[in-house]
Amino acid sequence: MSALAAKIGMKRACEVLGVPRSSLYRARLSCQDQPHPSPQPRQAPAHALSREERIEVRETLNSERFMDKAPRQVYAALLDEGQYLCHWRTMYRILSAHDEVRERRRIRRHPLYKKPELLATAPNQVWSWDITYLRGPQKWEHYPLYTVLDIYSRYVVGWMIAETESSDLARQLIAATALKQEIQPDQLTLHADNGAPMRGKPLSQLLVDLGITKSHNRPHTSDDNPFSEAHFKTMKYRPDYPDRFTSLAEAQVWARCFFTWYNEQHYHSGLNLFTPASVHFGKATAVQQQRQTVMLTAYAAHPARFVRGQPLAKGTPAAVWINPPLASADLS
Repeated sequence: MSALAAKIGMKRACEVLGVPRSSLYRARLSCQDQPHPSPQPRQAPAHALSREERIEVRETLNSERFMDKAPRQVYAALLDEGQYLCHWRTMYRILSAHDEVRERRRIRRHPLYKKPELLATAPNQVWSWDITYLRGPQKWEHYPLYTVLDIYSRYVVGWMIAETESSDLARQLIAATALKQEIQPDQLTLHADNGAPMRGKPLSQLLVDLGITKSHNRPHTSDDNPFSEAHFKTMKYRPDYPDRFTSLAEAQVWARCFFTWYNEQHYHSGLNLFTPASVHFGKATAVQQQRQTVMLTAYAAHPARFVRGQPLAKGTPAAVWINPPLASADLS
């Protein structure tokens, strides 16, 4: 059948022999369903290394002298010393059999960093702070802007523009801001990235003295500090944000106007369109009630325009997370 089909094709061969093609295909499938005999184990070649020789090769490769060298390097070194154990490909096979084919050099191993998981359910529980740069009048000239942000209310609780960045300046800003916000020991967590001003001794010592818990990003993970990053984007996308500031004094005047607008007039999308100041100082509930009254009045005048029924003014988020755990994602 197969020989005839190869010459004239399967369809024509079935017609000549009077065999339905469907019957032929079913017969083939039934043959494929039958269990095949298991393959016989391969016989070791007569010239293969003995068990003792393989043990000697493995011990040589893992010895203190050769433990950090590739098998080809070991192979060449032994040849120059007048010793031949086996080919370097065989060395690789012996290592592979024991799951030992990996980086053999002594290199630095990066530690596993724990993901920061921070929760705020009220103002002054978690602050995020960072430094961005305002371009000065000349190329390569810039002014560091230190900004401290409450992640629950998004309220900028403290800021400062200086000519340099340092941990000592950060200490001064955090100390003044904590005093202004009346922070008590063990009340606040301060989160930042891993820059030198954030980890410097002056600021670290201050946090210990004030009873403030410090938290840091994982290295090269900007998503661990999303609130400061988002705040800087809002700032630099303002219509009046200049390409360059002509002086430090001009930068301070502009920043003062910006932070006043941001805290008191900016309807923040992450706060269900409340201003940071109204959330930070506990006025959001009154604003929500007033909004609800306006919406109910509009609903009473034109109920058909509200296809989902009586409208509800949203309140502020109950909780704000930096990296919420999966089990708590519904709280954010």
